[in-house]
Amino acid sequence: MTARERSRFLLDTHTFLWMAFDPERLGSAARERIESVASVLLLSLGSVWEMAIKASLGKLELPARLGPFLEEPLRATRTTLLDIRLEHVLRVRRMPFHHRDPFDRLLVAQAASEKIPVLTADPAFDAYPVDRIW
Repeated sequence: MTARERSRFLLDTHTFLWMAFDPERLGSAARERIESVASVLLLSLGSVWEMAIKASLGKLELPARLGPFLEEPLRATRTTLLDIRLEHVLRVRRMPFHHRDPFDRLLVAQAASEKIPVLTADPAFDAYPVDRIW
């Protein structure tokens, strides 16, 4: 199977955490994509940044050493990190404020720039021109 035959999907932060630690919370359509060997799963570095900030504020319980903690779930779920590029950040500026969360706005910008759907339970993504699968 070539890279062109594989479908890419951007994981929302909660989707990655549920996929790795609480999979019964996943929607059936998202689970189908996650379990498919033809899927390329991507986690934005913005999501890692979000986890770090929420953990430091006490809003998310994670070990102090986030990097080593994430290595196993990333490997086990075949998830690749998606870099934040200038194109993504500049796109955020042009987006309407349907969603105020800066991390989710970045994910929308990345999904639109990369032309890939987002696996998320968050219906606020529907206000933007990206495909949301859950």
